[in-house]
Amino acid sequence: MSDKFLTINTRAEASLTEKRSRFLAFALPIETATQARSIIKEFSKEYYDARHVCWAYMLGAERSEFLSSDNGEPSGTAGKPILGQINSLGLTNLIVLVVRYFGGIKLGTPGLIAAYKESARLVLESSEIVERHETARISFTFPYLSMNDVMKAVKDPEVTVIERQFDNACAMTVEIRSDLAPSLRDAIADIPGVSLGD
Repeated sequence: MSDKFLTINTRAEASLTEKRSRFLAFALPIETATQARSIIKEFSKEYYDARHVCWAYMLGAERSEFLSSDNGEPSGTAGKPILGQINSLGLTNLIVLVVRYFGGIKLGTPGLIAAYKESARLVLESSEIVERHETARISFTFPYLSMNDVMKAVKDPEVTVIERQFDNACAMTVEIRSDLAPSLRDAIADIPGVSLGD
């Protein structure tokens, strides 16, 4: 099981006009389904005057969590083609939304599929694709006397300190690539007085 995955670096936008219908496509990096839902809500509110706000998202290095919506378009004509473009590039941890302003001319099922697929392709093509790693968090407490040993253990450039509290009893939460987490956890556990969280 690899902890590496491909995603996009920042928000990207693209547009397409097909038989007077305007398609605005957006791609955004995400970490959770909750984040995806709040982005969908945000876009639905912002583009309340559009006929449809269709979307698809993919999550996790294993690419096993995904969802798509046709948002009122005929079944399978919007969400699936958008998801198909995400899949064809092997991307994850992102959401693609396509906003459609109806231009008065019906596109028919094949036309809709082609337009949503092309909109998603254009926005993903304009995105900066980057390689990322799944991460793990390690939380622990330690006595002030162990401070030096703890700081040495977490000095690695792969380690990001998320939270720290230095008092009589000290606490810290760090983040590291999943594949490196077991050895860091062992190194921290070997320090006298350290108590690892769950």
